[in-house]
Amino acid sequence: MFAKAFRVKSNSAIKGSDRRKLRADVTTAFPTLGTDQVSALVPGKEELNVVKLYAHRGDAVTVYVCGGNPILFELEKNLYPTVYTLWSYPDLLPMFTTWPLVLEKLVGGADLMLPGLVVPPAGLPRVQNGDLCAIALVGNRAPVAIGVAAMSTAEMLTSSLKGRGFSMLHTYRDHLWRSGDKSSPPSLAPLALDPPDLNEEKGSVQADPTLQGDVRRLTLEGEDKANGEVRQQMCGEKSLSEASEDPSVRGLNPDPTDRKSLKEQMDELLQRCFLHALKCQVKKADLPLLTSTLLGSHMFSCCFVSFTCFPSATSPEGRQLDVKKSSYKKVEERSRGVQSVVAVDWRHPRKGSVLEGAEVRTIIINYAKKNDLVDADNKNLVKLDPILCDCILEKNEQHTVMKLPWDSLLTRCLERLQPAYQVTFPGQEPVMKKGKICPIDITLAQRASNKKVTVVRNLEAYGLDPYSVAAVLQQRCQASTTVTPAPGAKDGLQVQIQGNQVRHLSRLLLEDYQLPRKHIQGLEKAPKPGKKK
Repeated sequence: MFAKAFRVKSNSAIKGSDRRKLRADVTTAFPTLGTDQVSALVPGKEELNVVKLYAHRGDAVTVYVCGGNPILFELEKNLYPTVYTLWSYPDLLPMFTTWPLVLEKLVGGADLMLPGLVVPPAGLPRVQNGDLCAIALVGNRAPVAIGVAAMSTAEMLTSSLKGRGFSMLHTYRDHLWRSGDKSSPPSLAPLALDPPDLNEEKGSVQADPTLQGDVRRLTLEGEDKANGEVRQQMCGEKSLSEASEDPSVRGLNPDPTDRKSLKEQMDELLQRCFLHALKCQVKKADLPLLTSTLLGSHMFSCCFVSFTCFPSATSPEGRQLDVKKSSYKKVEERSRGVQSVVAVDWRHPRKGSVLEGAEVRTIIINYAKKNDLVDADNKNLVKLDPILCDCILEKNEQHTVMKLPWDSLLTRCLERLQPAYQVTFPGQEPVMKKGKICPIDITLAQRASNKKVTVVRNLEAYGLDPYSVAAVLQQRCQASTTVTPAPGAKDGLQVQIQGNQVRHLSRLLLEDYQLPRKHIQGLEKAPKPGKKK
C-alpha cells in the first residue's frame, strides 16, 4: 500500500476526546495489550498527530504519529500497527517468517507467496483467512512487514505451501516507514517453541482428520520439504543436512587440514554479507553510516542467507560474523570513538567494459560450476541462486522458477546485457557504440514516369560517408545520385541512385569495403542476368 509515495491531505494534533477514543479502539483491536501497554502506545501528554493521506492507489488512510514516528494507521475503519509499534510489541500479531531476500520484493509492492515462507519446527501459526499477521526474517523476531492472510493455515498446508499467502499492507523501508525516523529493526532472538500438539482439538490446524499425516510431515520435516524447496529456489543449494549426507557434495565439508584458515573463511563470509547489504539494503542517502549500524542492522540479517547459499564460505563456528577474526578492520573515525562508513564506490569493476558473447557464456558456465549449481540429477539443468534470480528472472517468476536449462540460462543472461557494437578500420582506432547495429538497407522504389531508383540507408553505422559512396556509385553506374535525409532516422542520410543498381552496390560493399554479408539486407533484389536493369 505504501510502496509508492502518498499525498498528505491534512496534519493536525489530536483532541483529548479523540485520544481517549483511540485508546478504546486499540484495546478492542488488540485485546492482548494490557492497560499499561495501551497507555504507553497512546500516551496522555505526549504530542500525538493525526495525518490524513491518500495512498498511490487512491485509498484514504488515517495515520497516527507519536514522537515523530507513525504508530498506527486506519483503513476502512480497521486499525493496523506499523513496524515501529511492532518493534516494541513483537508478539502483538501472529508471526510468519521469510528469507531476507524476499524482503526486497515486499518493499517493491509484491505480496508474500507461500513458497517464500519458512516453516519452523513448531509449525505455522494458526490463523484464518483475513487475519492480520506480522512477517519477520529468519534469525530475527522483529517484524518487517504487516499483511492480511489470504487463506487459513489449514488451507496453506493442504495447498503444499503454494499460491499467494498474504496481501501486504505495510513494510519496513516503504514510504510510511520513511515518514518516521527511518530506524532499522532491532535484533530480537526468535522464541524457542515446542512442536504443536497434534491432538489439540478446537482451533487446531489439524482439526480435519484428513490433514493429520500431512501436518505432521510438514511440521516435523519442513526443513527437508517446504524449507528445502525455498532454499533451492532462493539459493540453488540443498539443505545443510542433505548436503552433509550426500556424497556428491561432501566437498563442502572437507577435512580440517584442507580447510582455509578461520581468518580467510571469515573474510569470505564478511565480504558476501557486506556486498549483499550494499546491494539490497543500504542506500546512498544512508551514508555516512555507523559501522555498528551497518553490521548489526544490515549485515547480520544477510549472514544466514550467505550461510545457506554458500556453506563453503562459512567458518567452522557457523553463522556468526566476527569482524575481529577477519582482516577487515580499517574504518575512518569521524569523531573520537565513532566509526562510520562515509563513502562507497558503487561502481562495479566490470561496469563499462566490453564482453563478447563467448566471454559471457564462459563466465556463466564457470560461475555455475564453481558454486555447485549444476543439477546432480540432470546435468542439462542449472539451479538458480539469489544472484542468478535477481539477474534473469521476472517478478512473477521469483517463487516458481528454481532451475533453468543451460541454453535458456545463457540466452536470458545475454538478453539482460546492454548491447553494443564495434567497427574497426585499418590504421584507425575502433569505434564503439551502444545499442544494436542496424544492417545496411537496400530497397527499390518507384518514382515519377515509372522509373526505378535504388535507395541505400544506414551507411554511417559502418563508418561510410554517404556523399563519398554516392560519388563512387555515380562513376561506376553512370547514373545520377542524390543524398537526402533518411525518413524516421535522426541525422541519418540515404543515398538514391537512378535505376536498379543493387549489383554495383553489392560489389562495392562486399568486395571493396569488405563488409560482412549478414550486415547487408536487400542484395537479393539485384536484376537477374539477361534482364534490363
